[in-house]
Order: sequence, then structure tokens, then C-alpha cells
Amino acid sequence: MNVDYTQIARTEHLPTRIAAQFTQQIQKGLLKAGDKLPTEHELSKNFGVSRTVIREAIAQLRNEGMIETRQGVGAFVIERSARHIRLDDSTDMDKEAFRHLFQLRLPLEIEAAGLAAQNRTPEHIRQLDDALARMAAAGKEAPDGMLADLDFHRTIAVATGNDYFVQFLGAISDRVMHTIVTSRKRIKLTELIEVVATEHTALRDAIAAGDAAQAREAMRVHMAGSAKRVALDFEFYP
Repeated sequence: MNVDYTQIARTEHLPTRIAAQFTQQIQKGLLKAGDKLPTEHELSKNFGVSRTVIREAIAQLRNEGMIETRQGVGAFVIERSARHIRLDDSTDMDKEAFRHLFQLRLPLEIEAAGLAAQNRTPEHIRQLDDALARMAAAGKEAPDGMLADLDFHRTIAVATGNDYFVQFLGAISDRVMHTIVTSRKRIKLTELIEVVATEHTALRDAIAAGDAAQAREAMRVHMAGSAKRVALDFEFYP
């Protein structure tokens, strides 16, 4: 395959821009279903960025349904029919953009939490626990903690049993990442990790218990906290 890897300007949100370049290559047919992406080391060298940035870009592509990752093997482009929708990228998120994002996330993620409580399997709970453990272990390794956060929410979407939730949440994953990054800039990391862990654990426990009403309430509390952490004065109605 003849794929052009253009180095990224430092002023841009690096993982999102790298993910966008891969999406363009896939849409142009330069990367086809079944093609394996180069290794993290190769991509790091080609793009002129750290391997941490590459891992975040790959995670974003996975959440958007463009690729799949196989443990110990690598990342592969998936069939077009299985791909998710993708919104045009927004490099900057101002207050109004955050407001629009939460207007979508609020009903979408609350309902996803309720459905996940009704339809979850032991494997879904194991994946939620794994994401929680990764967030707790990340400490100062912010990128892995942020990726684990995205994986936690994606697992909830998958647990609904409704692929539309996976597609729509995948489509806004780069915006959600902006929310996480902004929160980490505004709040002391140790404090942020503690409060987010409390919110996520409440979600996990309600879903594991099969309590749809409590899962919805736990997600509402989490969304309210998330909006507050990006200084958004947002109306959350019962």
C-alpha cells in the first residue's frame, strides 16, 4: 500500500489529526479492509510524534469504528459496512461547542447506561473493571487514563446491544477527548482522578446490578460533573 504520512503541525491536536489522515487514506482506498497498519514505532517515526500520541490516535480510530486492534498482532482496517459514522473534525472547543456536545451526550449516554444495565454480560462488566483499573493505575500517565476513560464509555455503548449507540458515541469520541483534556488542564490531576473514579464506579455498580434507573441517574450525575469540570453552566433536568 502507498500511504502518505504527513508530519503534523505542533499547534494542532495531534492524535485527532493523525486519525483524520488515516480516515482520508481509508476513504481514498489507499488503505483497504484487512490492511494492517504499521507498528507504533514506525508510525511514531513517520509522523514525528511520540508513541503515546500514536496510541491515542489508534484508540480514536478504534472508537470511531475505522479499525480493529488484535492483541499482540496489530491494528487492521475493517470492512466498510462495519464502519461508524464520522463527524467533521473540530480542532478547537469553545464554551458553545461544549454546550452543544453535552446537549447530545446527555440523552444519549443516560439512555445507554439504562440499556446497558438491562443487557450487560459478565464480559462487559469485566471490561468496565479493566477500564477502571487502567484509569486508577495511570496516575501521572495521563494519556492511558484518558484512553481508558473512552474505553469505559464505549463498553457501556456496546453493552446496550444497540449498535447505533456505539456508532454515535464513536463519532463524537474526539470531542469527548477534548472534554477530558480540558478537565485535566483545569483541575489538579489527583483530585480529578478521585472524583471521576467515584462517578465511574457508581455507574459500573449500577450496571452490574442490573438497575436501569440507578444507572441512568449515575450517568446523569457523571454528565453534570463532566460539564462542570469544563466550566460549563448547563441545565440538567430530572
